[in-house]
Amino acid sequence: MATRRGFGLAGILFVITALATLSGCDADAGWRSTVISGSSPPLEFSMTRASDGRAVTEADYRGEVVMLYFGYTFCPDVCPTTLANVSRILARLGPQAEPVRVLFVTVDPNRDTLPVLKEYVKNFAPEIEGLRGAPDELAALARRYRVAYSVTPETKDHPYDVTHSSAIYVFDKSGAARLLVSPLVASNADVAGVTADLERLIEENNQPGLLARLWRLI
Repeated sequence: MATRRGFGLAGILFVITALATLSGCDADAGWRSTVISGSSPPLEFSMTRASDGRAVTEADYRGEVVMLYFGYTFCPDVCPTTLANVSRILARLGPQAEPVRVLFVTVDPNRDTLPVLKEYVKNFAPEIEGLRGAPDELAALARRYRVAYSVTPETKDHPYDVTHSSAIYVFDKSGAARLLVSPLVASNADVAGVTADLERLIEENNQPGLLARLWRLI
């Protein structure tokens, strides 16, 4: 029996193959950030959210585009500059930023109590949320995404010292790792490029799936 509009089985198979090929060709093209699809694990964590003291996991952010950044509130320059640039990106997105959440994970939980973290992120965009984990939760999350950090307590010979990676991981609405944003600390940070990447990712998640696209063609 003929299919809709006389489109035969061979035609359907051809369209499926063509769409899959085009999708594969376009998937990594045109991004300004580094594509990490398939090379980094999906979003997974267990932390406490500073704004309400609630225990949260990746499930609480399903359906949202997530930017994951590690830092600490006592950071003198890198963290505030990065978050200020992220705030600029969110401002550029305007209403499109509604499904975006920025998770600022402290690597210095000894000093970054929930109240301190809550007050700190208030200095930036409302889409930025502070997260604090127990040492093992933080270590597990950092290990999962190969994020380097260290905290050296103060001694009589050395001041308190914290180091951490500065890149930002971006996950789509399904929780899949998609992009790695280069550190946004330079005066010429690519704010426009990252904004374009997020716009594309938000729009991509609103696009109909392969079967819906196929149905329109047959």
